[in-house]
Amino acid sequence: MSINFSKALGIHEQALGFRARRAEVLANNIANADTPHFKARDLDFSSVLASQAQQGGSTSLERTHRQHFDVDGVELADPALRFRNPHHAAIDQNSVDLQVEQSHYTENAVQFQASFTLLNNKFKGLMMALRGE
Repeated sequence: MSINFSKALGIHEQALGFRARRAEVLANNIANADTPHFKARDLDFSSVLASQAQQGGSTSLERTHRQHFDVDGVELADPALRFRNPHHAAIDQNSVDLQVEQSHYTENAVQFQASFTLLNNKFKGLMMALRGE
């Protein structure tokens, strides 16, 4: 009998990938805190979870008016990536609030560690089952 890793590991593998992608986006926001006209972005977990539930369903654009551009075959690069609404206006139109970004990055790091620990425990359980312990 073979082991089905997707059933054994559950959503933890996808959660770990999401947390890694979100860390990249948040680090990019922090790196561009002083860049004029830079708009802070973040990943929307509910969008990622919904797309994982659909298993590969793509988000595509729809033409709603005859004068709109033709969008056949055009898909969004990452439907979960959203711009963040700033808490206060900046003179240089930068929407990055460094303290907010750092707190989100720290929270994401803790959640990444939790996902990693859960995934590690799943592997330990599988190893114990294979050894017959």
